[in-house]
Amino acid sequence: MLEKFIQQQRARHNMTQEHLASELGMSRPTYIQIEHGKREITVNEAKKLAETFNMALDDFLAGREPEHKVTLPGQVAKKQGSINIRVTEKNLEKFKQVILYVLGKVGSKPNVGETVLHKLFYFIDFDYYEKFEENLMGATYIKNHHGPTSIELRPIIENMQKNGEIEAVKSKYFKYEQKKYLPLKRPDLEVLSAREIQHIEDVLARLSDKNAREIENYSHEDIPWKSAQDDEPLSYESVFYRDERYSVRNYDDDL
Repeated sequence: MLEKFIQQQRARHNMTQEHLASELGMSRPTYIQIEHGKREITVNEAKKLAETFNMALDDFLAGREPEHKVTLPGQVAKKQGSINIRVTEKNLEKFKQVILYVLGKVGSKPNVGETVLHKLFYFIDFDYYEKFEENLMGATYIKNHHGPTSIELRPIIENMQKNGEIEAVKSKYFKYEQKKYLPLKRPDLEVLSAREIQHIEDVLARLSDKNAREIENYSHEDIPWKSAQDDEPLSYESVFYRDERYSVRNYDDDL
């Protein structure tokens, strides 16, 4: 039943009833009626909830989780889902050190919650590919309503929490609840090259002061997101079709 699915998604995303009521423009008692199956939701409300949960409307209405599967080292891969990704030990280590480095630099900023982190990692990855035609992390990002979202980020962060490398905290940014992550250890800089560190610093200097709405809107105008289908992976190759607002490579130097 849809009301149960809404409850599950709210819990999974660590959102309160008050927050979702605010997103839907209704009182908390009215929202509670939805979760108790005593009030039908409108089409517009369903669209808003689907967007809030980073889901396609069809998946939301069907009470169906998006079919993405990430397998970390030591786990058994299961043949299910439309996108299956196996993270190697080497890539997992690179992911972790980039996450620790970014959190150490900007994780304590009041605007940097989970949504902003997804977009920062997107620009770190895609800008690096445009500059050097190589992957830094090489994460898989899908197109959803809130902009590019890494499939690997959530399971890797959960793995890091379990291993005591980062901790999750809840906070408020103005009237909005947000989930933040703080590092419990320093990054191993031997895993990252000087070029990679400088690149990460450049992206953070340019974008880390944007709030969730600002960086979402900014990412929506980038060619990789605009050219992708909903819930499908973004193409790294599309960075070479960026316009001057987003391109980070000086192509004149290549001539």
